[in-house]
Amino acid sequence: MSLTSKIFVGMVSGLVLGILLHMLGIRGWVESLVVEGLFYVVGSIFLASLKLLVVPLVFVSLVCGTAALDDVSKLGRVGGKTVGLYLLTTALALTLAVLAAVIVRPGDGFELTTDVEYVAQAAPTLSDTLIGLFPENPIRAMAEGNMLQVIVFSILFGLAVTLSGDPGRRVVAFFEDLNATILKLVMMLMSLAPYGVFCLIARVFFQQGIDAFENLLRYFLLVLAVLLIHAFVVYPSLLALMAKLDPRVFLRKMRDPVAFAFSTASSNATLPVTLRNAERRLGAGNSIASFTVPLGATINMDGTAIMQGIATGFIAQAYGIEIGFTGYLMVVLTATLASIGTAGVPGVGLIMLAMVLRQVNLPVEGIALIIGVDRLLDMVRTAVNVTGDSAVTCIVAKSEGQFSDEIYLARSQED
Repeated sequence: MSLTSKIFVGMVSGLVLGILLHMLGIRGWVESLVVEGLFYVVGSIFLASLKLLVVPLVFVSLVCGTAALDDVSKLGRVGGKTVGLYLLTTALALTLAVLAAVIVRPGDGFELTTDVEYVAQAAPTLSDTLIGLFPENPIRAMAEGNMLQVIVFSILFGLAVTLSGDPGRRVVAFFEDLNATILKLVMMLMSLAPYGVFCLIARVFFQQGIDAFENLLRYFLLVLAVLLIHAFVVYPSLLALMAKLDPRVFLRKMRDPVAFAFSTASSNATLPVTLRNAERRLGAGNSIASFTVPLGATINMDGTAIMQGIATGFIAQAYGIEIGFTGYLMVVLTATLASIGTAGVPGVGLIMLAMVLRQVNLPVEGIALIIGVDRLLDMVRTAVNVTGDSAVTCIVAKSEGQFSDEIYLARSQED
């Protein structure tokens, strides 16, 4: 079996086992030793092994990619295209979500509990966010996993290497060897993926079961449907129109990153797999992918934006508050800008939703209504996010002539 097939089997087996154990109500030693013991330990080790690769992979790969651009002006052009496309896909995601919430009205007839309570974290101001892009201490930024600061430092270091002549070329040679070594480490850890995915999925569905979203079924299914439309209609359409690429090939080759994203619910943890897939299987050049993929893992939140658009409509309808066309337009604008403004903040999805609710004068406490199903939807949202990162990477790489059609169309054992 190919690695992709093994990961899929592990994911499905974990899902079935988790739901089965939850439905049977098996607790006691099974929960303490198997679920919270074996599954928790193996899943946590697998997740930690993926996260340990993120900072060194982003730093080394981005230095190599920036140095390979040669022309400093090209970096600005690539950056402008990338950020513009990420904002475009986020705006499209929010527009779809708001339309779906207005048409389906998932919050109608919902009985609110009297003890709804949610304490929102304070969101950073735009000025604090801009200042926070630049690290005072790059080593501390790497230790804390502050990806935006790591990206900025990597780009500056790569530019310095480009402008340093012969010493820079010697540094590039060292970083290229280091990059190849780190990618080999990625492959070593990916061989353990089926077991890690099985344990992570089994534990989540043992804890959540299927009864967690019975009272929120309409909301859950609506968010899920819009997420799937965005992944299978919007991204393929952009690829076909802007890059003239066959979307079927793209979706087929996205199975590995999507499986990892679904099981980990973390774009950053999936980053090593997404970056390797973009270069080795989709055909994007390293100088493009090493910039667009880490940036997307940090600021591209299409899945979260869809949740916010529908959740805003749901909460407004549940409280019987009409926010009107102007209110929904404000939701689209606020959440689109907030997708960058709150990048890198823990719990970013709920912080962004709290910002949006305040903007249209809705009770922030309504967030507590959807927390019960948010963990399951977060897994799907993350899969949509990494799909968007890869789609934008392909479009930008194609527009810059840094794309291999041969690699894109080639079939491998995983296909």
